[in-house]
Amino acid sequence: MDQETYLQQIAETRPERIAWWQEARFGMFVHWGLYAQLGRHEWVMNRERIPVAEYEKLAATWHPKERPAREWAALAKQAGMKYMVMTTKHHEGFCLWDTKQTDYNAAKCGPGRDLVREFVDACREFDLKIGFYYSLMDWHHPDGALCAKDEAARRRFLDFTQGCVRELMSNYGKIDILWYDVSWPLRSPEAWESVTMNTMARELQPHILINNRSQLPEDFGTPEEHVTAEEEGRAWEACMTFNGSWGYMPIAPDWRPVREVIDMLRTATAGQGNLLLNIGPKPDGSVPPEATERLTAVGQWIAKNGEALYGQVDRAGRGRVEFMVTGSWTIKGNSAYYWCHRWPGSELVIGGLRTKVLKASLLADGTPITFEQTEERLVLKNLPHFDPDPIAGVTVIKLDFDSPPVQRLGAGCVLLD
Repeated sequence: MDQETYLQQIAETRPERIAWWQEARFGMFVHWGLYAQLGRHEWVMNRERIPVAEYEKLAATWHPKERPAREWAALAKQAGMKYMVMTTKHHEGFCLWDTKQTDYNAAKCGPGRDLVREFVDACREFDLKIGFYYSLMDWHHPDGALCAKDEAARRRFLDFTQGCVRELMSNYGKIDILWYDVSWPLRSPEAWESVTMNTMARELQPHILINNRSQLPEDFGTPEEHVTAEEEGRAWEACMTFNGSWGYMPIAPDWRPVREVIDMLRTATAGQGNLLLNIGPKPDGSVPPEATERLTAVGQWIAKNGEALYGQVDRAGRGRVEFMVTGSWTIKGNSAYYWCHRWPGSELVIGGLRTKVLKASLLADGTPITFEQTEERLVLKNLPHFDPDPIAGVTVIKLDFDSPPVQRLGAGCVLLD
């Protein structure tokens, strides 16, 4: 099948396949592999130029505790996440499942078991959708770099790659997401045979969603370490680290606070996108306490305010609502949610709303808010003097309108008679 025909066919089925994902909003990324034992970033093999033979020794010394994926899944559920994506093979080349493509895998080395199977079982136990990350780049495979210069090596490496993808798509029941990464060193989807590989994945998993990192646009874009909306109509998911490292790195001091995670969720929601937030488990599989603490709090906040982010949302950028100093928006139909991150005190004023407000309330508990609306100003009155949100200092105010909300401000002042 040629690339144009392939892309046209998947576009026709995408609305049905992606509907759940577009309502889920929030997922957990899990980077876990041999690199966790070193604790110096998941690129440590490359950055420190560790020889393959030396790095391979980590495979025999890795002994995770029993079923750590249950801990991840329980935390994801508690945090309000709806799906999980785990690294089945990172750039280091170590496979976390019982693959027939190489003995360099978790079942035949130190762990002595199929860690992907444990992940799948945990996701299903906690009713979370399942995603498999797979790195196309491979520092361990002898043809991983040579494939760009030697045709026989390219064939061997693609047979290995396609064999791995086939196993992942065949051995674990229904899988919801195939998340590729780093298509080095081949420079085109034709060289990777991406249409062939992804057609095979879709034949095995008809409902699968595939990201854009096999050099085809596929189902969704993946901005990394920035929450930035792609063009309107294009599905996207921002993948973000918690502390600047995807893998376990205890020396990383700067963990994103709860407030920042909530702001990333708002930005993603406003742009009709998703947030995939990473944890890097310890070598034994335990979740770093910094991640547990923050995700628990995020879950508590979402339990009260989830209406403002889950489900089908409207794009809340310029043209619908405007920049405000005290907060930012998400929109669903005739309702707008004002995420107030700078609490003004007992009165909040929002300018430029061109649609009539019917009702105002605090989303967390439904407390009604008295208001007055004129042509240019909405004045919310008798608010608590201090921000009522004890978790992150982000209170969501729900405004119900008589039609889809529109705000117009511009840069100039309004002259009133």
